[in-house]
Order: sequence, then C-alpha cells, then structure tokens
Amino acid sequence: MDLHVSETQDADGVLTVGGKDYMLDAKGNLIPLENIKPQHKLEDETVRKIIGFAEALSAQIARFKGHTFTDLGDFDALLQQDYGVTRGGRKGNRTYQTIDGCRKVQVQVSDFIDFGPELQIAKALIDECLTEWAADSGPEIRAIVTRAFNTDKEGQINRSEIFMLMRLDIGDARWIKAMDALRDAMRITGSKTYVRFYERAHPDGTWRAISIDLARVV
Repeated sequence: MDLHVSETQDADGVLTVGGKDYMLDAKGNLIPLENIKPQHKLEDETVRKIIGFAEALSAQIARFKGHTFTDLGDFDALLQQDYGVTRGGRKGNRTYQTIDGCRKVQVQVSDFIDFGPELQIAKALIDECLTEWAADSGPEIRAIVTRAFNTDKEGQINRSEIFMLMRLDIGDARWIKAMDALRDAMRITGSKTYVRFYERAHPDGTWRAISIDLARVV
C-alpha cells in the first residue's frame, strides 16, 4: 500500500488512504477498518477517550504546579523585601498556613543520596564486628545489616536500612569508625522539591492530605 496517496488520520486513529479507512497495528501495518473486531475497536476507542482526559488533566496539574510555585515565590520575595531574610530552613523546607489554622501548604526538598567507595570499608568493618561478636550480636542487628547491603534490581543499596544502621547506639570503636565511613560515603547527587496540601475541620483536628495522586484519591 502506498502511504503517499491522499492520506489523513482522525482523532480516533482511523487513517484514510485513497478513500478507504484503515488503522495501524503495533507493527505499523495498515489494517482495513472492516477487518478489525468490534471489541478491539471498542477497546481502542475507550483507551483513546481515557488518555484524552488524562492528557488534559496532566496539563492542568502542570499549570497548577507552575502557578503554585509562582505564588509562593512571590510571597517569599515580598517577605525577603520586608524583612531581609529568606523563608525556610537550611534545606529550603517551609510551611504556609491560613489564619484559622485549618489549611496549609508545605514545601519539602528531598535530597538524592548515593554512596562512594567508603561504603565497602564500612561494610568490612561491620562484618568484622559481627564475626567477633558472634552469638552476642542480636539477630535484629544482623537482619538490618543484611537488608542494608542487599542490592535491588538496579544495584542500589537499601538507603532506609543504611540510615537505620547509623541510628544504632553501639560503642565499639570499629563500629563507630564504620558509621563514620558511611557518613563519608554519602554523596548528594541532586534534589527534588515537593509541594503538599493539607486541611482539617477545626484547629485541633487531624490534618488530611489533599491528594493529587490518582492512586490515593478516595
């Protein structure tokens, strides 16, 4: 079939070539519209309809996010102009709240952390401690160590377990040295800013997150 002969495609994925209607399959082949099973055509139409709404909603959320950061940025600039200081903690986290205490917006900055070669030194020191302690080291500690240094499918260590390991209060000099090595191994490779929204019925009530995550919407 010569695709250069008078071809048009509508929003339903129907491609008109030489006055006849076709649809493209996953391999790029032209399938005559009359040869497509009704249930497959209905499935195609349903997916295109849902994706159309999803794309529009995604664009709306993107505009909302842009307006949110612009509004907060303008407010921060006004405060800086009036008081000569920048709002937020060392990492840029900050909270904005209504006068009645029932609505708030939180901005949180999360760091992306990776680990350098000191990680292997820390692991060797920890293994040395566990070997010497043998039965004296509880199964809980061994389980945390095992989980911390187990790699996932991308070869990344379990960061949450590493931080749990660092919170253990153990006085052995080698353990302390291992924890120092873990801290030295930490590399901040980037960060991401999140904005979250909360409300409650009254000032003493429990905060309820206003979710924009499809999986969390009730």
